[in-house]
Amino acid sequence: MGPLTMGAPYQSAWMREDQRIFRDSVRRFVENEFVPRQARWQRQNGPDPEAWPAAGRAGLLLPDIPAEYGGGGGDFTHQAVVREELLGAGVQFGCGVHGIVAHYLLAYGSEAQKRHWLPAMARGDLVGAIAMSEPAAGSDLQGIATTARRVGDEYVINGSKAFVTNGRHAGLVCVAVKTDTAAPGSRGMALIVAETTGLTGYRRGRPLEKIGMHGQDTCPLYFDDVRVPAANLLGGEEGHGFAQMLAQLPYERLGIAVDAVATAERAVAITTHYVLERMAFGKALIEFQNTRFELAECRTEAMIGRVFLDYCIGRFLAGRLDDVTAAMAKLWLTDCQCRVVDKCLQLHGGYGYMTEYPIARMWADSRVQRIYAGSNEIMKEIIGWSL
Repeated sequence: MGPLTMGAPYQSAWMREDQRIFRDSVRRFVENEFVPRQARWQRQNGPDPEAWPAAGRAGLLLPDIPAEYGGGGGDFTHQAVVREELLGAGVQFGCGVHGIVAHYLLAYGSEAQKRHWLPAMARGDLVGAIAMSEPAAGSDLQGIATTARRVGDEYVINGSKAFVTNGRHAGLVCVAVKTDTAAPGSRGMALIVAETTGLTGYRRGRPLEKIGMHGQDTCPLYFDDVRVPAANLLGGEEGHGFAQMLAQLPYERLGIAVDAVATAERAVAITTHYVLERMAFGKALIEFQNTRFELAECRTEAMIGRVFLDYCIGRFLAGRLDDVTAAMAKLWLTDCQCRVVDKCLQLHGGYGYMTEYPIARMWADSRVQRIYAGSNEIMKEIIGWSL
């Protein structure tokens, strides 16, 4: 859908001709291939397996990974375009998490690891997932209990992971583990990559029954004496896992911020269309002052969000998006998303509570934005520590 264009047009500074061409291509693919399948994806709690290679052929996967590793050779703006077009069409697809895994490999993987895994991920032959959260450790990743013990040329992994996006389809899982259980806090943590096909002791749990995001594959994962090659350790040394995760969080949180703004903009657009057509007391809802005032606030918040997001994208492209600013983006923009969607649902009246209406699904889907990738309370802590 892209930025709001009602009234005076606003153009993101990062939009260039190649992004516009790419956006047109992504939009056509999403509308033709993904939108018609959303109802089935919702019923089955995730996309069809063949959606991944189809997305790979269309260039939706890893658009910001270098071409030498099979990616699109673009930058974060190309990833933003993909996320905006998916959210703008109301499509749930785990390519954001897939891309985060790829950036862990790009940042910390050996040359052999990158050349082995990234091209397959770009094609959609290999789906990526991140296994970090646990039943007793969510935003506080220092509290993870999953262990990896070095035995010869292998690591033996034991533990369980919760809320894993792409868990059922994942052929490549980046697992946060403790390699030194005696080390306090974040020390002794590492990231180990597991190829899941035929992996003994690796088990997927049943799809989770979530409030929203029904079209996105989410499940727990279990590791019972799972053996993976020691060479699958990211970064080549134990003990750096927590620092690696912290370094990648601005990228992850910026992606969530993109989703938040795209959702708020879509909510305003579909609600504006609704109130122009819906009649009450003999006139269109838009003719009531309260309707106009509520939508005026929503549109203003969405525009402020867009400008702040573009500022953050500019800083990221320049290599200057710091942890605090990324936390601000995640905090404010996801809160903004939920405020806007809730107001827009109210303007739909009783129909807003019906899941056949997009605004109802958006309302349910939006709530998790304030929880994952570090809850918004943690974002306040990060910002507060910088004062």
